Amino acid sequence: MSGPIIDTNVFLGRWPFRRLPLDEAPLLAKALRERGVEQAWAGSFDALLHHDVDGVNGRLAALCQRTDEKLFLPIGTVNPALPDWEEDLRRCQEKYRMLGIRVFPNYHQYAVNAPSFVKFLKLATERGMFVQLAVSMEDERTQHPLVQVPHVDLAPLVDVLKATPGVRLQLLNAFRSLRPDLLLKLVSAAHVSVEIATLEGVAGIEELLKQVPVERLMFGSLAPLFYFEAAALKLKESKLSEAQATAICRGNAVQFLKR
Repeated sequence: MSGPIIDTNVFLGRWPFRRLPLDEAPLLAKALRERGVEQAWAGSFDALLHHDVDGVNGRLAALCQRTDEKLFLPIGTVNPALPDWEEDLRRCQEKYRMLGIRVFPNYHQYAVNAPSFVKFLKLATERGMFVQLAVSMEDERTQHPLVQVPHVDLAPLVDVLKATPGVRLQLLNAFRSLRPDLLLKLVSAAHVSVEIATLEGVAGIEELLKQVPVERLMFGSLAPLFYFEAAALKLKESKLSEAQATAICRGNAVQFLKR
């Protein structure tokens, strides 16, 4: 591992379908610190199924602050399919001082070209906030039979991004379903980044860098749903230069926050 890490994809709270190791915030904070993480962008598992989005965001902000506010960067949630989501967006920035929003189109049941989502992207961009879009959360083979959640269809997003100048978007958990040709279109359409939590295959990062500029790639673990070490191993099994490893582990995330 090359220097301190910014993990752009962690969650706090309880996964709705089973208990996880490290699903207590202090335990997760300790584990991340011990593994060299200096900042973790944290969403809430409650955001997947709760309708009281402002309650979710308020609890997340308070939990990050009282656990380790220098480590956890709270990332709010907005559900554009619910009434008054614009107020949730406003509170995320003005009340909870959040820099970004994490969205779940599959759990919240809207398409990425739905008018309300297109409006959300525009308003978030106007506010200078970045957006993280979770393409999936759990392997479809292990999902509860009563809660089968498909991957997000990203194909319509290309035209949406072209019509949203200045948008900053990071795709989370994308590689189980994202085709290489579509990834190239998305990266070319706007400032779109991806993280590595669900990237599989031998030398996966090395192969990905043949298609995607290194500045669009960030470290993400999906902890505690995934083991942090799984993401760390992906860095070790690919032949990366010191500059590439540093950019993926930290530098690209720093630049993403500054834009």
